[in-house]
Amino acid sequence: MTFFLIGAAALTLITLALLLWPLRRQSALGEASRREINAAIYRDELAELDRDLATGELSQADYDAAKTELQRRLLEDSQAEAGVADAGLPASRATAAALAITLPLGAALLYFLLGNPAALNAQASAAMHQQQFSPAEIERLVSDFAAKLENEPENYKGWAMLGRSYKALGRFPEAVRAYERTGPLLESSADLLVDYADTLAAAQGFDDKTLAVLDRALKLDPAQPQGLWLRGTAAFEAKQYDKAVADWEALLALLEPGSEDARAIEANIAEARQLGGLAPTPRQSAKLGADKTAPAGAAAIKGRVEIAPALTDKLPANGVLMVVARPADGSRMPVAVLRVPLGKSPLDFVLDDSLAMSPDRKPSQFAELMVEARVSATGQAMPQPGDLFGPAVKVKQGARDVQLLIDQVRQ
Repeated sequence: MTFFLIGAAALTLITLALLLWPLRRQSALGEASRREINAAIYRDELAELDRDLATGELSQADYDAAKTELQRRLLEDSQAEAGVADAGLPASRATAAALAITLPLGAALLYFLLGNPAALNAQASAAMHQQQFSPAEIERLVSDFAAKLENEPENYKGWAMLGRSYKALGRFPEAVRAYERTGPLLESSADLLVDYADTLAAAQGFDDKTLAVLDRALKLDPAQPQGLWLRGTAAFEAKQYDKAVADWEALLALLEPGSEDARAIEANIAEARQLGGLAPTPRQSAKLGADKTAPAGAAAIKGRVEIAPALTDKLPANGVLMVVARPADGSRMPVAVLRVPLGKSPLDFVLDDSLAMSPDRKPSQFAELMVEARVSATGQAMPQPGDLFGPAVKVKQGARDVQLLIDQVRQ
């Protein structure tokens, strides 16, 4: 608040100087505004309403009613804006003197009358909003909304919003039941079908029902990104690597080339091709052909993995021991992964370019790498809940005697 007052006083003096200087134009006072703070779990619902209105799926009247109801029950918030404007260039010394006296006083008076001094205390404002949206209150608001919808069985938009709310709260069985009450809306919206499938997967995994919903969604919109990702993931977990590659390559074509998402999908595709023994793409074949001319004795990282005795009873029956190398610059996309069937600890390992996730990104291209060990029940390169893991170790290229200890369980 002190900085605000100092800044306000300085701006007032500068404004006076500009006004009193006869050959300079007036300056404009700025205006202050406070941005609306929304509860995070309901942002998707508001965005969905806006998209439906823009695409014509929702009439203006229905949009206004739904938004008003949501704001009244779930997003109680307000915003205030205040501003003041200055006067014109003085025409005489008397006018200048009057401005020198009245401008600061008038600005202060207008601010305290029209402004919001309490908003200067950001911490108090943030605390107030946090109190407004405590978990217990959010649960109560969602329960009230659900009770209201029981009397409106044909309010399909409302049931869809309730499904997303339950999903955001992690109440997946309730979310599934809410999605199933969206009636004809469910069968006409690929996005809603994908949300439903994602919730089913969280509640009961990628079973036949979940896959059938994904197929229906992608039949309506073959380019639905999340649907392609989920169906590809389901195929990967079922070791149907050719189907996973097909869906992920369709998804890759929708992404911006070179983006972080595109690179992650490329790494997943390379992993699926490797595990499925699938032929590389023409671009990958050309790169692999060039790699055969690489000099012998390429850089490698060597070390040993041990599993803490306390985790022995948590080892999955058909687990895979993995050593993963990532760039030390913070990127989460692996550049090399070693997979071996879970056996006795300790295990000696070697990481080199033969284990690269992508021909375009080899471990030897990085001066430093973050190396970690993990026991996975699925063998996926990306971490999954329930994996056993240890802290990553930063090593230089060509390091020897790297020691890795698996002593934690990923939640």
